[in-house]
Amino acid sequence: MSAQCEAAAQGVGNGVAAALRAVDCVAGETTAAAFGRLFAPGGALLTVLTILLTLYVAFFAINLLLGRASLGVRSLTPRMMTIGLVLTFVTSWIAYSSVVWNLAIGAPDQIATVITGSQGSATDVFAQKIDVVFQALQQASPGQAQGKDISAFSPEGMMWLGAMLLLLGTVGVLVTARIAVAVLIAVGPVFVVMALFGGTRGLFTGWLKGLVMLALVPLFAVLGGSVMLELAVPVLAALVQTPGQIDAQAAMAFLMIGAVHVALMVMVLKVSGTMVSGWRVFGLVPDKDERGGRVTALAPAPSAIVPATTPAASSTTATDRRIPVSSFAVAPAANDAGALGEGGRRETRVISRDIASAGAQVEPLMTSGASRARGIGSRFRAPAPRLSEKMK
Repeated sequence: MSAQCEAAAQGVGNGVAAALRAVDCVAGETTAAAFGRLFAPGGALLTVLTILLTLYVAFFAINLLLGRASLGVRSLTPRMMTIGLVLTFVTSWIAYSSVVWNLAIGAPDQIATVITGSQGSATDVFAQKIDVVFQALQQASPGQAQGKDISAFSPEGMMWLGAMLLLLGTVGVLVTARIAVAVLIAVGPVFVVMALFGGTRGLFTGWLKGLVMLALVPLFAVLGGSVMLELAVPVLAALVQTPGQIDAQAAMAFLMIGAVHVALMVMVLKVSGTMVSGWRVFGLVPDKDERGGRVTALAPAPSAIVPATTPAASSTTATDRRIPVSSFAVAPAANDAGALGEGGRRETRVISRDIASAGAQVEPLMTSGASRARGIGSRFRAPAPRLSEKMK
């Protein structure tokens, strides 16, 4: 750890702003050191990267031999771009930090600075406001000066309980999100390599979604916390109005502000997860409708016998016509001797019904000759004969 980060780490207990600066400094150096140990020159996984790139090229050559790929601009361009981007972000810390680190850490802070109109970093200004709030609470607390115990349901106890909730919803969320983002960026080169193959590309998209979600949390925390601090200003003025005495109504209001801020941070986490869940990551994640369509297209359609109908079948004024059905013989079962009459004569059945009900009568006739055998023997029965219909 550098001397600058050591000095920042020693001042963690001096306030919220100092703690955030120390977390950013330590996280940046830890991420850079982890990147150098993975795929940088002399890294432990540099040989693994060479093997994976060789397999990627070998798989493409095999597809060319089997006729599953072609040598053209349309097929070579995405593969060449994938190899180039992976090699750039995995082997160059300058490129990796300039894109990934700046987008995950610097972009949300810059957006919050533009929205709030702050001079300098919006996160630092917000942390300094939190420090001012806690200094005002310490001055307004009479129990601290007298050295007496504080009850949880007393005005002073409710005031400090609201302060703890506000601290948990602001500093706790910011520090946790920053540490989690630093961990994801440190292991990021491993997941970037997984973008080469289709079987492991889902891990890369999951890592990218998690990184974006955790990068959005500090943005919403700073914006929501700034609004809550503006609401807390008149409450703090009422708390410090009379030195040595705390207004019970103002203490209850400050407790409600801290509780609402914690609930707001829970909603921020939920909204951030919902936002990235529908992200397709530049087309790498197929949509659920597309996956369902592919499964439906591959599934065989069930065979069904649909009776022939005519446009006149749905008309109520259709005349009574006869539909001749071709004669066919069905072999009787062993215990149904004489089912076809003497000599096994063929029978011709003629259905005289309205055309509207002809379809409903033909289907039972087709299934009436089904064998009553069950089990393996039913697989070897003769197929049902086709019916020829002719309109007279």
